[in-house]
Amino acid sequence: MSSHIVKIAKDEITIQRIIQLRYEVLRKPWQKPIDTASDELEQTAMNAFIEQDGDIIACGRLQDNGQGTGQIRFMAVSETQQGKGLGKLILQKLEQEAQQIGLTKIELQARENAVKFYAANGYTIKEKSFVLWDIIQHYLMFKMIH
Repeated sequence: MSSHIVKIAKDEITIQRIIQLRYEVLRKPWQKPIDTASDELEQTAMNAFIEQDGDIIACGRLQDNGQGTGQIRFMAVSETQQGKGLGKLILQKLEQEAQQIGLTKIELQARENAVKFYAANGYTIKEKSFVLWDIIQHYLMFKMIH
């Protein structure tokens, strides 16, 4: 496996390409519109991504929720690239970035099928939370990152 470099998006075009990947992985399979793959925090959040052959193949976003807590959202890995450790690389980069800006805790809402992935990366379930679109059970998970 070639070594993948995780970058932080610095421009609007890259962010739009990231949103497209989020849509393909996290929304399209459930016939949800692309505008549900983004929110008003895009400009202040930190978007990490991995590119291969000109395509964005993995992404994740960190936002500062205040009081030392960050939230990871919109983690997505291209269907053809899943199971290769790319999600872990994105997660590690976002955790490093969180530490650099002084955050001490990261929370996230994990889809049921991703709970094992986050648990393997040191996250703990705090509670069973919402059910997205009456279909996808989510779990609030967290990790302390001193």
